[in-house]
Amino acid sequence: MIRAIIIDDEFNAIKNLKWEIESFCSDIEVCDTFTNPVEAISAINYLKPDCIFLDIEMPEMDGFQLLEKLSYRTFDLIITSAYDNYAIKAFKEHAVDYLLKPIDSEDLLKAVSRVRENQQQNALGDQLKSIIKWYVPEKKNTRLAIPVLGKTIFVALEDIMFCKADGSYTEVHFKEDTKEILSKKLKEIEAQIDDNFFRVHNSYLVNLRYVKEYVKNDGPYLVLTNGVTIPISRAKKNELLQVLNS
Repeated sequence: MIRAIIIDDEFNAIKNLKWEIESFCSDIEVCDTFTNPVEAISAINYLKPDCIFLDIEMPEMDGFQLLEKLSYRTFDLIITSAYDNYAIKAFKEHAVDYLLKPIDSEDLLKAVSRVRENQQQNALGDQLKSIIKWYVPEKKNTRLAIPVLGKTIFVALEDIMFCKADGSYTEVHFKEDTKEILSKKLKEIEAQIDDNFFRVHNSYLVNLRYVKEYVKNDGPYLVLTNGVTIPISRAKKNELLQVLNS
């Protein structure tokens, strides 16, 4: 299933496009729609859709300005507009298609077909990466260097239970119920550690060795072997369950 977001300041335009998609594109799931481009930015970065249908002329911010503000750009872009004068700029933004309003169902099907082809190619690329990783495993650190009071402590990764983001710093929590503050962001720590750790939340990186329970109610959240509870973001839930069950 291809997950899509529609962004258009006209509610009726969203309603009509969503109807077209649901009627003619059974493999497209419209996971959200937005008339406010500012609200759409955080949703795109959070939901990480496969495809975005984007209007250009909107109040507060036009479609191109929205694209500039995104941190997540791994999606297929389809521009929807009542005007044809943005086409060149749209394709510079690597749009897979440019649909003029009112949108014709045949044009929509052609655009979605291009998205399918891209998704299939991306899936094949991911499979090849997995095969390469299987035969040529990446070299991972077994220790984490923590500078403390003029010296550096080298800690075995297996002794770390979880890491918690604190602005530009990271709290590193150990199995002995002690912790150290590291002057690095959580994403920098994530890049240095092995596959036994999983980013379950924007603020938490957990050593899966110490997961005792997965609780789906009130959250969901993890319970570690020392009783500490760790929240799980909605975006990470399914991926985490796959890892835990593998």
